[in-house]
Amino acid sequence: MSVKHKVFANLYQDSVSLMQVSAQINKLPGIEQASVVMGTETNLIQLRDAGLDNGCQAGPNDLIIAVRGEDQACDEALALAEQRLKSKPEESNSSGVRPPVLTSLEMAKETAEDANLALISVPGDYAAAEAIKALNLGMNVMLFSDNVSMAHEKQIKQLAREKHLLVMGPDCGTAIINGMPLGFANVVKRGAIGVVAASGTGLQEVSCRIDQLGAGISQALGTGGHDLHEEIGGISMLFGVDALANDPETQVIVLISKPPARPVAERILQQAQKAGKPVVVNFLGADAQEFHTSGITFVHTLADAAEVAVALLNQKSIPASVAQISPADEKVLAAESVHLPAQRREIRGVFAGGTFCYEAQLLCKQQGFSASSNTPVKGNTLLSDIWHSQGNTIVDMGDDDFTNGRPHPMIDPTLRNQRIQEELSDPKTAVVLFDLVLGYGASMEPADELLEVIAQVRKKVGAQNLPLLIAHVCGTEADPQVRSRQIENLRQAGVLVAGCNAQAALWASYVARQQAEK
Repeated sequence: MSVKHKVFANLYQDSVSLMQVSAQINKLPGIEQASVVMGTETNLIQLRDAGLDNGCQAGPNDLIIAVRGEDQACDEALALAEQRLKSKPEESNSSGVRPPVLTSLEMAKETAEDANLALISVPGDYAAAEAIKALNLGMNVMLFSDNVSMAHEKQIKQLAREKHLLVMGPDCGTAIINGMPLGFANVVKRGAIGVVAASGTGLQEVSCRIDQLGAGISQALGTGGHDLHEEIGGISMLFGVDALANDPETQVIVLISKPPARPVAERILQQAQKAGKPVVVNFLGADAQEFHTSGITFVHTLADAAEVAVALLNQKSIPASVAQISPADEKVLAAESVHLPAQRREIRGVFAGGTFCYEAQLLCKQQGFSASSNTPVKGNTLLSDIWHSQGNTIVDMGDDDFTNGRPHPMIDPTLRNQRIQEELSDPKTAVVLFDLVLGYGASMEPADELLEVIAQVRKKVGAQNLPLLIAHVCGTEADPQVRSRQIENLRQAGVLVAGCNAQAALWASYVARQQAEK
């Protein structure tokens, strides 16, 4: 087994492109692990921890390709990655002259004077400086980069507030601005519902379900996961609420977040009350009664947020929560689980979306099933060994614990699929609960490899010895992966596909309860 690397000076690529190249070479025969990253101090440490550092000498402006595997396979992977990274389409204008290579925000702004948004995707050590440059050039910022300190985030957002500009992020993975999907966004219809979310997959779930219900999105603004911490004060969400309140195309506003610090929540809700438009709020897991806010509709799940927003837009009565199981669901689940032996009692959740993992934990816990997790909700237990489940276990495979030196599972689901295979093979597992997230940047065929894994386990143990598989597909028909096609592929493989993440979690809880009563 060899470990090899190549270093390229001043060959910068954005984070998503690097993850996509990493995903491609990770799948090559004979490759055990691969990573394509910039040579920052943080990334060098992660390469060392992942066993990919064989004396690599690189600086923060260098790009590193590191691989571990069979000797010849490593050489082929390095060559393919270099080819992918250096290949650029030939571009020219009508006169046949190629445009200049832009190497700074200042040059870009000079070339496109009307540009008012900068999407920044550089290593976290340098992201704050680039964000400040963009703000000083009069541009709003989407900060895709993560690993930005709270102190730097506060500095960036205070400057943005002074300049009346918006900062989405750090670690903002999803946004839709004037109909343009940014980051890991989905293809949704334009419409009259505006969303501000401190969660990327939460924003995706709400915007996709709004699309599925026939409505559309005016603007979808991400804030980054730390915005509603007391130290930051919700600066970006407050700006977003005010922007949507003054946007003539937005008729209904939706706010999504994990429970904010109480003083921050109160400021946001006071601002929302002044919007002059219906506002739907989902602070995941928070008790709405604590806030006593009139004129704002609090909801229980991500799917509920979309359902209620569409109802308010259409001036219809508030629908019942999706967080319930119908008699028809019970009948199907009972029939599907009748073959499970009594020792199969445990829920195993394997998620690519962090907010889906969080919501599933909350709903399973409300149904009486506490769980261990690498990202536990209040009352759940921190998983002692993230690589092995114990009892009911619900893990976020997109967390830094799993993605250091690896692509995110939305881009490359290999590690997620391996975990699902392990859970399927565990004789204690009653149900494997998972998500499939579609959209730009995500794997083009996210179900294919998983279906191969399911087929392999089924062949080994027999169909009657498999636990149930319950999934939720976050996406739309207009996404490159086509939601209905992914759902049909899963169903053909025997997977039960729920309409939303909340419903999938409730289905899993129902199966576990039935097993406990055997």
